[in-house]
Amino acid sequence: MRRRLSLITMLTAWLLATGSHWDLLQTFAWGRMIATYSQSMSLSQAVKLTFTPDNLCGLCESVSEAKQQQAHDTTLPSEAKSFSKILLIFQPVAVFVPRSPISAHWDWSHAVAACRDRSPPPLPPPRVAV
Repeated sequence: MRRRLSLITMLTAWLLATGSHWDLLQTFAWGRMIATYSQSMSLSQAVKLTFTPDNLCGLCESVSEAKQQQAHDTTLPSEAKSFSKILLIFQPVAVFVPRSPISAHWDWSHAVAACRDRSPPPLPPPRVAV
């Protein structure tokens, strides 16, 4: 459940950051326009009338204005473009750690020797007393 919630949250944040919510709203508006127009005319005429640029509904106009405003807000002015450098104040420093004397002498034969002394598990497995 926690993984599913984190995936849904991440997907929602990604959609909002990329501006895809406007595309989803525009798709909803087109679907509503096609459904409305197809009640009084054929489906092909309704689709043609929906996608003509002269025939925009209020929601389509709102979406286009919001997209233009978002594009205007995300562009940097010409003065700010010259100063768009990333400064690394805290640069990483290489740290050398000497090997531990215990890990230097580790051999896999020790692990194999420890496994030899174990007895196999009981068969069938023990049952829980009720």
